[in-house]
Amino acid sequence: MVDDPHKLAAVAGRLRSYVTHPHYKNPDGKLKTFDFAVANPPFSAKAWTSGVDTDHDPYQRFTYGVPPAKNGDYAFLLHLIKSLKSKGKGAIILPHGVLFRGNREADIRHNLVKNGLIKGIIGLPPNLFYGTGIPACIVVIDKENAHARSGIFMVDASKGFIKDGNKNRLREQDIHKIVDVFNRQLELPRYSRMVPISEIASPANDYNLNIPRYIDSSEPEDLHDLDAHLRGGIPNRDLDALQPYWEVFPSLRTELFEPGDRPGYSRARVESQQVKATILKHPEFTAYSQTVTVVFESWRAAHKTTLRSLKEGVNPKAVVRALAEDLLERFASLPLLDKYDVYQRLMDYWAETMQDDVYLIGSDGWVGAAKPRTAIEIREGKKIKFKEKPDLTVKRKKYKMDLLPPGLIIARYFSAEQTELDSLEAKRQSLAADVEDFIDENSGEDGNFDDPRNDKGTVTKENLQQLGVQLAEAQKNGDAEQVSAIERCLQLIRSESDAAKAVKDAQAALDVRVLAHYSSITSSMPLT
Repeated sequence: MVDDPHKLAAVAGRLRSYVTHPHYKNPDGKLKTFDFAVANPPFSAKAWTSGVDTDHDPYQRFTYGVPPAKNGDYAFLLHLIKSLKSKGKGAIILPHGVLFRGNREADIRHNLVKNGLIKGIIGLPPNLFYGTGIPACIVVIDKENAHARSGIFMVDASKGFIKDGNKNRLREQDIHKIVDVFNRQLELPRYSRMVPISEIASPANDYNLNIPRYIDSSEPEDLHDLDAHLRGGIPNRDLDALQPYWEVFPSLRTELFEPGDRPGYSRARVESQQVKATILKHPEFTAYSQTVTVVFESWRAAHKTTLRSLKEGVNPKAVVRALAEDLLERFASLPLLDKYDVYQRLMDYWAETMQDDVYLIGSDGWVGAAKPRTAIEIREGKKIKFKEKPDLTVKRKKYKMDLLPPGLIIARYFSAEQTELDSLEAKRQSLAADVEDFIDENSGEDGNFDDPRNDKGTVTKENLQQLGVQLAEAQKNGDAEQVSAIERCLQLIRSESDAAKAVKDAQAALDVRVLAHYSSITSSMPLT
């Protein structure tokens, strides 16, 4: 997507010029035609007629009508249609106005529908595209068997998106659902349906293609029962609305609710605080949860060997496609769960973590991808240069392990060293707590010394020097209690500092051993 206003204006100008001077032409001067074409033209272009003689168009694009002079949406659509072969298929993104605007555009829409050229319409969420917040739609053109087309497949995908900054964005699950539903012509309540041409052409609709006329995607109204509010009880109508859940957990309803004191109402058998716990321990819910786990584990087991045998040159897109399609198929038959929600979990993990790993393996193989990939030499806190191969002789380097984190190496080969490091860190934390407690007890207005910590809660060298000055003054004044307190504080601070150094040294020694161990990694090593 073009995100620069100047670039966007330049692209829009080129697209408008395509109407005047088409780019793809045959040697005889006629439009070149294609099996497939897609287009995302500028919305409602005002100057599309500049240089275009619509009455004597050499490419004969306006046989279905001439768009209005100040709105070029249908000009781009008619150009796309003319650029398709006799069985060609195309898709174009246009504002929703093309579906219902009147006058010239209504005449064009009428002719396109009558000739069966529009196979489908997909309504998209608002605020997807740069420079406009209005909702758009995809008009799908299919010339093959157009004469026999008896309906237009409509999809209202306007509710499926996620906020991404100040724009909306289609998730992977939204895209996959649109593609699945459209390709399979699946009719889903409040989402998609095949609309007969006879319904579209009826006097009530008069070839208006506005999607809400044919698909009611609104959420059911939340009805309040005044009698229940005033006299108590739970309307059975509200419980009946949960029928999909009662079909999976048939005895759960009777465990949660019982008949009320008047017809049409029930009352709770379980306190509200115990509803969740009652559901989670119910045997039918437990069985359902186990079924879900079995389906997931079977999917995981089915691909475990394949993922472990990935080799250099593997196609990452093919890997995730195989994982995702199988996941969708396995979860399709499970009630209550939306398979596309499950699919999104996989695609989120793929985008955030897994795809980088698979691309690394595809580029360098398991062994190459597992080795440290970047060594950064540090001097005075600045990055001086980058090296692809680690050099263990150079001090103060940082290494990046993309595929195989150091934690896995430590857990398998250096668990004893990590245990010792954890023990040293626990000792340091205990001493740090002792320092904090002692300072809090002995500093302040009536304390034996000034607090040696800065605003961040750490002891600085300057404050230690000041504490030494206070000690000298206490010794000079013969204040034994103050001398003892300051000496004890200094001793605790030194002990905590020594413990911190021990942790740092142990961590550095472990890092060196872990880094050296990467050089011994081979393809025959077992995987966790």
